[in-house]
Amino acid sequence: MNDLIDEYLNFLTVEKGVSYNTIEAYSRDLNRYVCFIKKCGIQTITDITPDDVISYLTELRKDGLMENSVNRGLAAIRGFYKFLLREKKAGISQNPVGNIGLAKVWMRLPDTLSQEEMNTLLAQPGVKTPSAIRDTAMLELMYATGIRVSELISLTINSINWQVGYLVTKGKGNKERIVPIGKSAYDYVRQYVDKARPCFLKEATDVLFLNRYGKGLSRQGFWKIIKKYTVKSGAVGMEKKVHPHTFRHSFASHLLEGGADLRSVQLMLGHADIATTQIYTHITRERLKEIHKKYHPRG
Repeated sequence: MNDLIDEYLNFLTVEKGVSYNTIEAYSRDLNRYVCFIKKCGIQTITDITPDDVISYLTELRKDGLMENSVNRGLAAIRGFYKFLLREKKAGISQNPVGNIGLAKVWMRLPDTLSQEEMNTLLAQPGVKTPSAIRDTAMLELMYATGIRVSELISLTINSINWQVGYLVTKGKGNKERIVPIGKSAYDYVRQYVDKARPCFLKEATDVLFLNRYGKGLSRQGFWKIIKKYTVKSGAVGMEKKVHPHTFRHSFASHLLEGGADLRSVQLMLGHADIATTQIYTHITRERLKEIHKKYHPRG
């Protein structure tokens, strides 16, 4: 079955343009599924029944996985069987997960910072050293555009249109989108490119943000930068936990609070389905409730 999984993942990568992170997650999910099937003594893939799949999903819940993770595991299995049926592989004649529904996921609002908290965080690096200039440029750009960490570290010098003031990035499914940068982020990134980036440069590369070795930053490297300035900002009154995606969530919610229409925010975030973007309207309503409670005499 492992060979079939490799074929499926290769299909997703080459034909569907699925992101590296999704491929990694599906690989883990499907290999865990195979281990469970083998543990149950099932010899061939054609012997698997819907009850076997339900037993597997039940075990995931018993192991403490949240509904989102269970649903992703189910999606991986469902897609795998669809691939086998379409390609007529392994003698599969029916999809054992065809009638198994997703577990209900209670909507959890993503963590966001207020505009004041974001300003506090953005002020932490400063511009006194090349590293500080780089870090300020990255944080400002993340907040100004709402791009993902994977998109940030993949940017090149040519990803930014310096004349017009926007960047071009590729998101999930390798889909390209254009996002305005804004004056503040533009100025900091320009300062980084002109003054700080040459200090990191060891050899010719078009990667925009570099580490001290002259290589592109990793996701873990950027995470450490976020953690560093979050701890620092805690000393000046900002106590919330912050992770890289917090910038993306805050970008969206602040745009909507300021009056931006949902469709425009969807395009800038690169969401395929506007329903994904609509979660931020709930954040805006929660924010309005907080303001009402705080300032209304009968709140």
